[in-house]
Amino acid sequence: MVKKRTYSDACGVARALDRVGERWALMIVRELLLGPKRFTDVRTGLPSLSADVLAQRLRELEEIGVVRRRRLPPPAAAQVYELTEWGLELEPVLVALGRWGARAAPPPEGVGMSLDSHVVSLRTLFDPERAHGFAARIALNLGEDRFRVEVADGRVEACRGELAEPDATIIGDQPVVARFLGLFPLPEPADAGA
Repeated sequence: MVKKRTYSDACGVARALDRVGERWALMIVRELLLGPKRFTDVRTGLPSLSADVLAQRLRELEEIGVVRRRRLPPPAAAQVYELTEWGLELEPVLVALGRWGARAAPPPEGVGMSLDSHVVSLRTLFDPERAHGFAARIALNLGEDRFRVEVADGRVEACRGELAEPDATIIGDQPVVARFLGLFPLPEPADAGA
């Protein structure tokens, strides 16, 4: 096994980066924030990542306890990757990093985002002040993918799965959907020269 690079520094930031600072590691964590995925599904969300590098990063993240691999019961019987409890603790870090990065200059035209990235961005761009007094359970039915989004008490939660009796399903122009979408304003770009 190749010896991993290290900052050789006792600081918590350095120790965190020793574990999840390799290229693609945090992007893989982002793809798993909403729930378990098969290898091919992670790869679909990160089309610029080679299969070999994805396999290596998943192995590394599994070795350090951020990701675990498990087999789904029949009839699926597929192997999936999911975040451990420790891995899920990276969510606020990714949300803060996404909020910070959203203020950077936009990427070149044609650079896209994965579906999960869009759903995670709901957490990143959420404005609790706009949500004051608003509570809703929203079903996002996007092709074959199903997500549950719940807004309450100035917070938003989003994850994979069906939602029984939602207040709205994102397929039409209902007042609750309009209010829901208004909770996610884009931030003002940062002044890179300042």
